[in-house]
Amino acid sequence: MRIVMIAIVSILWLATPGWTDNDFKEGARKAGQSFKEGSQKVGQGFKELGKDFKEGGKEGAENFKKDAAEAGREAGKKGRSLGEWFKDTGKKTGDAFGELGRSIKKFFTGK
Repeated sequence: MRIVMIAIVSILWLATPGWTDNDFKEGARKAGQSFKEGSQKVGQGFKELGKDFKEGGKEGAENFKKDAAEAGREAGKKGRSLGEWFKDTGKKTGDAFGELGRSIKKFFTGK
């Protein structure tokens, strides 16, 4: 009986490292798979974030473009109205100087 017990314990003792080796390999495989899946999910998240950022950037650029075009049109209107004001003012100033010149001429010539 003693010999049988020693034989059984010896066999179990020799077989146990093989069992733990398989468990270790399986655990390492599961951990590796988890890291792989986790990194894929993180990568997918970054892709989605990039798409959202790109779409938001496009929307912001379109709004900026619209606002800049509107500001340009307004500046053009103001520029034309300012140009017209200078034109009118210049014409009035020229007319006033012409009238002054005629007045001075009449004064000295007596006509």
